[in-house]
Amino acid sequence: MPAHDVTVSAYFAPSGGLPFTDVSRGDWFYEYVAYVYENGLMDGVSETSFAPGTAVTREQFASILYRYAQYKGYDVSAGEDTNILSYTDFASISEYAIEALQWACGEGIITGVSDSALAPQGTTTRAQAAAMLMRFVEGE
Repeated sequence: MPAHDVTVSAYFAPSGGLPFTDVSRGDWFYEYVAYVYENGLMDGVSETSFAPGTAVTREQFASILYRYAQYKGYDVSAGEDTNILSYTDFASISEYAIEALQWACGEGIITGVSDSALAPQGTTTRAQAAAMLMRFVEGE
């Protein structure tokens, strides 16, 4: 574990094992993964894989923020009337991420990479993540 990280064990104890074969109790990130999984903030990429070393897609990042907003009890109804069908790559949005992207677009947290493309399967760059986090925090 990097020296600057603070362990979550001071305020969170995992209630059980994880279903992921690629996350072990000895991994420096085990408690973090357990926390986000047990609190419904993140799932694995499959039932048995978390893929801790892979990049996060734009739709995954939006889903994480959406689930966090739900977890905190924020109003997430803004996306109910948001039309994301106008993006030419709408069909590439994973089914699980549709509500999250509608909310994130409706709140102005995520915008298209162009006027016509959302790039839901594209990776979230550090700059995009910074912009989305700022918009999320400022909109709370």
